[in-house]
Amino acid sequence: MTANRFSTGSDAGHGQGEAPLEGKALLDRARSLSNRPEDQIARACGYVGPSGRILKKSFYRALVAAKGYVLPSALQTGGPAAKGRQAVFRTRVHGNGNLLIGQAYTRRMGLEPGQEFRIELHKETGSIWLLPMGTTTGSEDNID
Repeated sequence: MTANRFSTGSDAGHGQGEAPLEGKALLDRARSLSNRPEDQIARACGYVGPSGRILKKSFYRALVAAKGYVLPSALQTGGPAAKGRQAVFRTRVHGNGNLLIGQAYTRRMGLEPGQEFRIELHKETGSIWLLPMGTTTGSEDNID
C-alpha cells in the first residue's frame, strides 16, 4: 500500500461514491490505519461527501456507534441529529415595524421567489391571510 492510495480515497474501493463503512468493518479498517492522519482514515473508510469534502462528524459518530455507545441525539430522533433550527411557528414584529416570515415556513408552504400575494387582514380573528394574486374570498370582515 502506498500513501497516495490513502489520499485519493480509492483504497480498497472505499472512497467517493461508496457507502461508508460501519460497525466492525469500520473499527477494523480504522485500527489498521491508525498510524495515518485522521483525514486519510476517514477518507479510506468512505466518509467523503459528493464534493470531495471529508465528513469528519459523520465519521466520528460512526466510530462511537461502532464501539457500542448510543449518542443522545440518536436516542431523541431515532437517527442522526436534525440539521439547522426547527420551525417554531412564532414570529414578532421587529423594531422597524416589519413582520418576517422565515424561509422554513415559505419552503414548507411550497412558495417560490417572485410569487405575489394579496394580504387580507381580519379584524375579528386577528388573522392575516396571504392570498395568491387573482383569488378572492368574498369575506365581509376584512380590513382593506
